Amino acid sequence: MKLLHFADAHIDMANYGRHDPETGLPLRVLDFLKSLDVIIEAAITEKVDLVIFAGDAYRDRSPAPTFQREWGKRIIRLSKANIRTLLLVGNHDLSPALGRANAIQEFETLEIPHVTVLAKPQFLSADDLGLPVQVIAIPWISRSGLMAATDTGPDEVFTNIEQRLTELVNKWLDKKDPTIPVILTAHASVQGAKFGSERTVMLGADLVLPGSLVRDPRLDYVALGHIHKPQDLNENAHPPVIYPGSIERVDFGEAGDDKFFVIADITLGKTSVQWRKLENIRPFIDRRITLDSAENVTEALKSALPSAEVLDGAIVRLTVDYVREWDTLIDEPALRRYTEAAFEFHLIKRPQIEARIRLPANQTVSSLSPLELLDQYWRASDAEDNEKDTLQKMAKEIIEEE
Repeated sequence: MKLLHFADAHIDMANYGRHDPETGLPLRVLDFLKSLDVIIEAAITEKVDLVIFAGDAYRDRSPAPTFQREWGKRIIRLSKANIRTLLLVGNHDLSPALGRANAIQEFETLEIPHVTVLAKPQFLSADDLGLPVQVIAIPWISRSGLMAATDTGPDEVFTNIEQRLTELVNKWLDKKDPTIPVILTAHASVQGAKFGSERTVMLGADLVLPGSLVRDPRLDYVALGHIHKPQDLNENAHPPVIYPGSIERVDFGEAGDDKFFVIADITLGKTSVQWRKLENIRPFIDRRITLDSAENVTEALKSALPSAEVLDGAIVRLTVDYVREWDTLIDEPALRRYTEAAFEFHLIKRPQIEARIRLPANQTVSSLSPLELLDQYWRASDAEDNEKDTLQKMAKEIIEEE
């Protein structure tokens, strides 16, 4: 059976750039939709049997109707192509308030053919899917959601959520049909996974699934979402445990990451995986320089950036550390002219202030204890008063313990 797996679309991530005058959409949204179109087209042209979207259609739980329309257009294409499609609810799709609809609820409400929204932990049999495969679904877990699925109280859920979820999955694995493959799909963190800096767009505390749970050999494929860095947590072993990553670069923390979706041929006890790289992803270029001379400052800053050809269409950030007195030497208009081919240019200026600690006339450094020296240091720092008190208290505990 052929599966297409993707995740973390975040199609309304319009945090950079301008609007397209023709469509009225932010240009960055068009970047995400372009990748989504490639994925949908691949599912249709390659006649996959099942599409699993492993959560986070949007950047927040209240997407604008325009973005819902664009997402809906793509999912309806899968429905019209008679492709079974499972939409897992991610943390960005889920409202924190009980009784509130999730961001992709309309596909369930309108009973779109061949499309199923997975908003609670559940087991889907071959009869449920109309396919020779079984699916265990773990959407983003709220405590109330797990209580409903396991009939446990709030205190127990709070302290044993991972254990209870493991028991639930094992119960489903024990009752599965042993003659056909089983897929686990989850929107969650897994022990040992490597994070990119998409934590900047993640909300709430993470549920962390044990590595042993997702590497269970009774599974034939594990389709994960939530972490934007593409990775196989069980490489060269069965089952594949895959985060395909986000479909576009979200921020500068993903500047070096390629973007993918996955097509897998799933067979009982053996699955082959194809990583499909998404081409023409908008580049992010992040550079940093520390000025060590007041001469030829503008040329030094230009040299920290790539050529104009490389900058073309890129989202660029240049962070400059420098002595505060050199502030007037930074010619920002000249830098913007140099980077005019970039999609967007951010100049981050970080002037350095030399903080000097002045001791009273009757004191010397050698006369002060480590804690007294630290207290002087906190006083000279830019930290808030409550932070200084907390840091000093922690330092005292460490020193006294030693």
